[in-house]
Amino acid sequence: MTREELHAKIKAQLATFDANDWLLLVREQQAADIADELQQMEADEVHQLLVALPDEELAELFGYFTNTQQDTLLALFTNSDKARLLAAMAHDERVDIYNRLSSEIQSKILPKLAKKEQEDILRLAAYEEGTVGALATSAYVAIRAHMSVGEALQYVRSHAAGMETIYQMYIVDGKQRLLGTLSLRELMTNEDDALISEIMNTELVSVNAQDPRQVAADMIRRYDLLALPVINGGDKLIGIVTVDDAMDVDVEESTEDFHKGGGTLALKDVSIRDASTKTMFLKRAPWLLVLVFANMFSGEVLEYYEDTILTYVALVFFLPLLVDSGGNAGSQSATLMVRALATGDLHMRDWLKTLGREFWVALLLGGAMAIAVFGLGVYRGGLEIAMVVSLSMVLIVIAGSMIGMLLPFILSKFKLDPATASAPLITSIADFVGVMLYFYIAVQMLGMPN
Repeated sequence: MTREELHAKIKAQLATFDANDWLLLVREQQAADIADELQQMEADEVHQLLVALPDEELAELFGYFTNTQQDTLLALFTNSDKARLLAAMAHDERVDIYNRLSSEIQSKILPKLAKKEQEDILRLAAYEEGTVGALATSAYVAIRAHMSVGEALQYVRSHAAGMETIYQMYIVDGKQRLLGTLSLRELMTNEDDALISEIMNTELVSVNAQDPRQVAADMIRRYDLLALPVINGGDKLIGIVTVDDAMDVDVEESTEDFHKGGGTLALKDVSIRDASTKTMFLKRAPWLLVLVFANMFSGEVLEYYEDTILTYVALVFFLPLLVDSGGNAGSQSATLMVRALATGDLHMRDWLKTLGREFWVALLLGGAMAIAVFGLGVYRGGLEIAMVVSLSMVLIVIAGSMIGMLLPFILSKFKLDPATASAPLITSIADFVGVMLYFYIAVQMLGMPN
């Protein structure tokens, strides 16, 4: 079914609602596609369709909406509908929703849930947002070391429904301390009478619940895991982080870095499509206003060298070319450094080695660009101007590259997000430095007074 056909069928349900046809459509089509179409509709229309679904389908569709869209819809749900939604959703997703509800609503819907679900929500909700504990789910299979393979298989069969994954099992003791792990493949390829304690893997890879969630995503990527056990300070297993959750974290963090790299504040929990004019203004205005004042320093430099400019007007022709080259080189360096720091490809200890390599790369880039601009300098201003422009190009590109490379490291050193070293910020700093270098070199080489 094409997207146009799916859209038409969903719209038809609003006109002549049929519960059986609607449920059949939801079960036959991909939930992500249906959710995407629903997000184009008015909230009251979406609410009408969602609450008519059984719990499982309702929870699956609801999980595809953004946080902002979820909150809008939840305002239309009755407390009973909120409770059945939370009961059916994945453990980690329902905790996120629960944490965004007001304390008044929380107190009303929590008693409507089963005691086990209440305890699970309260335990996971205790972890601070952005930590691994807040990302974890308690829907995992835990078995005991004294079990036989046959007993463990029977246990997995009886508990598999509703689990995030059964491909990795976790062996715990009576105090819920993590002792080892075992894959489903290893479980199925061993004899039924073999003991779990004899075949389990005791070389554990785990993450602390208090760690930032990006740590879990990085570990899952590094060790190629389907799921990562989450422990507290006492080695007690409190949940797991699955690979799909890690991918979501990576996407969110990458998106945030892209936004910051472009000189905007991060758009969290809202898509560009749904963002209001006010939101977009508030996200973009701060950096632009700061950079307006920062760029005034470049104007002060031009005023300082006013006599030089009046004597050699040709210098002005090359000013945009030179400062843009420095800013572009700096933006390139910053982009590479920010991404490398974010993925763990570079660490703080690598800054000196990286600085040396970046200098030689910048020197080669500046030299190549100087050769390219030399002929234009001769044509527009003569040999002396060409020499000034060529030397300035080399030094400005080196300066821009050094700024772009060092600033992310400096921000990381002070526990700030290196992505804050955005392209507009790098460009503004490089512009100021470039203007100073250009006219200083011009004064020295052309024999002008300061």
